[in-house]
Amino acid sequence: QAEEELREGCARQVLQLQEMGRRERLLRADLRLARQQLESFKTQVMHICSPAVEGVAGKAVTEQQVVEKVKQISEENQQSHEREKHLQEELSSRLSKEKEVSANVEAFEKSLRELQ
Repeated sequence: QAEEELREGCARQVLQLQEMGRRERLLRADLRLARQQLESFKTQVMHICSPAVEGVAGKAVTEQQVVEKVKQISEENQQSHEREKHLQEELSSRLSKEKEVSANVEAFEKSLRELQ
């Protein structure tokens, strides 16, 4: 009976090892696919950003140059958003003041008519 239990335990362990091997193969395949996708994305980014990076004519653009350019573009984008927000606030403030002035002008015109 003990021998049978050991055989069953070994059989379970064999099945577990087989399952672990299957999972490892799947993970390795997923990793290869992710690496391929990353390399493809990197190639696309390098291709797209190459003209935007100010490098020496005829020289290959380095990854670091592309990274720096992407950072610069990101910072410029953030600054643009901040500027847009500031301008929206300024516009809103001016519209409020304009409404107030219009109300004052109407009140003044009404008073003027009443005086006449």
